[in-house]
Amino acid sequence: MPVGRDAHRWSTFHGERTLVVAARTVTSTVRALETLPPLLRGDSRVTVVFAYDPTSAFNAGVLELLHAAGCRVMPWEQLGHIAPDLILSASENIDVPEGDCPVLVLPHGVGFQKFVPDSRSAHDRLSGVVPDSLLETGRAWLAVSHPAQEEQLLATHPKAAGRTLLVGDPCFDELVGSQPRRKAYREALGVAEHQRLVMVSSTWGPTSLLGRHPALLPRLLSQLPYDDYRVGAIVHPNVWSAHGSWQIHTLQAAALDAGLLLMPAIHAWRPALVAADVLIGDHGSVTLYGAAAGTPLLLAAFGSDAVPGTAVHDMAALAPRLDTRGNLFQQVEEVVREHTPQRYAAVAEHAFAEPGHALARLRTALYRLLRLPEPSSPPPSPLVLPVPDPPASPVTSWEVTTGVTGDSEVPTVTVRRFPAAVCANDAAHPDSPACFTHLACADDERDHRLTESASVLFRRHPASTSVGALRWIADTLAQYPGSLLAASNVHGGCCLIGLRDGRIAEATATGPAIDPGLLAAVVYACLRERGPLDDARMRLRIGDTRDEDVVIRRRPTLPTG
Repeated sequence: MPVGRDAHRWSTFHGERTLVVAARTVTSTVRALETLPPLLRGDSRVTVVFAYDPTSAFNAGVLELLHAAGCRVMPWEQLGHIAPDLILSASENIDVPEGDCPVLVLPHGVGFQKFVPDSRSAHDRLSGVVPDSLLETGRAWLAVSHPAQEEQLLATHPKAAGRTLLVGDPCFDELVGSQPRRKAYREALGVAEHQRLVMVSSTWGPTSLLGRHPALLPRLLSQLPYDDYRVGAIVHPNVWSAHGSWQIHTLQAAALDAGLLLMPAIHAWRPALVAADVLIGDHGSVTLYGAAAGTPLLLAAFGSDAVPGTAVHDMAALAPRLDTRGNLFQQVEEVVREHTPQRYAAVAEHAFAEPGHALARLRTALYRLLRLPEPSSPPPSPLVLPVPDPPASPVTSWEVTTGVTGDSEVPTVTVRRFPAAVCANDAAHPDSPACFTHLACADDERDHRLTESASVLFRRHPASTSVGALRWIADTLAQYPGSLLAASNVHGGCCLIGLRDGRIAEATATGPAIDPGLLAAVVYACLRERGPLDDARMRLRIGDTRDEDVVIRRRPTLPTG
């Protein structure tokens, strides 16, 4: 790109100042990309150049991120040939070329709360602190979100004295300011009003949640009823960068097949966190953000690399621990029941000073370091987060438990579904005197072993006519002799359910459109409980949160032709 002494000969925009953004890791680059636009909005006086530093172990994905954002990038070694007015970085571990321009270091998490491996030695260091050699030059400025972080720095790095800028935390301000759009985020993620969204957050490294409990996600999905819960995961960008998306998707294949909302490595985690009803996390910044915003929290891991005396330790002192070998459903239900909105209010006060003003304070600091008058436009305020794209694939097979209770006039059929991809072959929810268990598959299930073993098969998309539905039922029962019944909705009408012995039932629900797999489960339960299939009115209880009235009628004959 045009930089250097002759750059003006090719440039269209001729800024008064040059701001160089250091792009070293995905995490730090994302923080800069998210923070800068509202600060520099409409100001042609500042030319922004992105310099790529490839020396990090977590550099994979940085160039792709910059190119996707439309940034022009120069190699880090070219930085020594220009004279920037300010270097901005959200990564403290950069080799700044000699010169006298200031260096503004933004945190890419919450403060200085983790010990990380030092790439310059075999020891660990405090995350977020620039090398002492840069502090000694008097060029470095460290943005902090709370005065307590300055006190912490002085205790461990005396050379940081006078080198901090209290600005607050723009990310936390966005999370809090986006709460009014929570419903829109949930809808975008496919979370129904009656469902709870459980988000699992993992930082990186061996002491992280996924480092210690890589099987937690499929276990959660196997124990939380499918129709009452959605489960999502926020995985630190360093995990994506170090291991690659292929490895992550391969390790979590069962969870993904079970409907896991695996959030992309950048941007989307913030609206997902706002949408969450429960957060299961570790000592990472995302966990602290969620707790400080008032989300019920269960700690599944807490590493020794967390720094004592910081806000994340305050959080850990208040948060209940998740017993990963215990009943996960009961623990999630309990943390919601016992949570109070102000539980982590003191933690937030210890982590984030002057909430709501971070962007304004940061803009003032940025222009002071650039030696430019601040724009006359109003100070920027926290932006509302964008609606995320749905990151989950549809679930195509379930282990279904059904139970019939109540009086004989209008019995209640309770249906709970668990994705088959995360249930053991010997059934995690076996038959009991009060309930029955069966395998149900949609017609787009890719694992033929599941389809061939299923007791119930159903068509995901409705047929255009009853005749079409009945033909599909007949063909399906003929193709899969191990199945007991097959079901298909009819567009704009009822659900037709065919039994292997030729009987046909018509099921209708009084509420909104019901998944044909649920109506088929009602018929299956009636057959197991009563035997004969007669006209009946009953109540369908989906998990513990939703009731619908269902009417079943016998269809005496099959249409032909």
